[in-house]
Amino acid sequence: MISTLLELTQNLTASYAREGGINHLDGKNLPSKRAIAGITTDLLRLLFPGFFDERLVHSSQIELETLGLLGSVSSRLESEIRKSLEYAPPADTDITDIAAYARSLTMKFLGTLPRIRELLRTDTEAAYSGDPAALSTEEVIVSYPFIEAVAVQRLAHELYLDGVPLIPRIMTEWAHTRSGMDLHPGAQIGTHFFVDHCTGTVVGETAIIGNHVKMYQGVGLVARSLEAGQALRGQKRHPTIADRVTIYAGATIIGGDTVIGAGSTIGASVFLMKSVPPNSLVVQGSLNAKVLLKGGLEEGAFDFQI
Repeated sequence: MISTLLELTQNLTASYAREGGINHLDGKNLPSKRAIAGITTDLLRLLFPGFFDERLVHSSQIELETLGLLGSVSSRLESEIRKSLEYAPPADTDITDIAAYARSLTMKFLGTLPRIRELLRTDTEAAYSGDPAALSTEEVIVSYPFIEAVAVQRLAHELYLDGVPLIPRIMTEWAHTRSGMDLHPGAQIGTHFFVDHCTGTVVGETAIIGNHVKMYQGVGLVARSLEAGQALRGQKRHPTIADRVTIYAGATIIGGDTVIGAGSTIGASVFLMKSVPPNSLVVQGSLNAKVLLKGGLEEGAFDFQI
């Protein structure tokens, strides 16, 4: 029997009442995922002028072009930030005028773009110098999904630090769907960061990554256990990676107290739950992971089974 549109509507709206946990009706207006995606795309145009545009941008017109694009981004982002603040006002901030506060956060955020560009220049250089398949830095920017993902993360991180709800995660999950790399906006990432291939890489909220770190596809910087759920909020749950560390494909590094010392190399498919000293080489054995000091001297072998 074919239902009428009215019957279909009644059945569907009945499910809205029955399954209320996945509705958002009659409450505060949430930020729009579609609007945030559009804003993020335009932010990439501001960070990489000429690379995310369909037409050539001339240097003689760059100031006028930038002014117009900044104005558009500013008004749209301010509206979305205002909605996010109305939904979840920061508990530690006394906001008497949400619209004015949203405006100030928007202008502060846009003021970070030159500094973010400095970081992205180092990321682009790291990708080019670290990958012999790259023909130019231009190729890196236009074709490497990593660059787009880390650019969005660096943007979202600024909003995360200012306590803006929802929007940072919307931004990084938008980049996640496009790149296959899941970078939480809370992660702290240093200069000259490069993830080759990048698909399947996961970096958790409280991860700290130093300078000149190179990773490959499928690397996980993750929490030891999430069994305690919301009780873990605000705790350091993800590892710290010091400077000049290389982590090969499929390696999983677990825990908020795990520190990978500077200059270390983590081999492919290693499962690591303990800290290692600087200049270590960690390889996966048949039963456990072995930690060697670079140069061949064995530091020790540890059983990392949970």
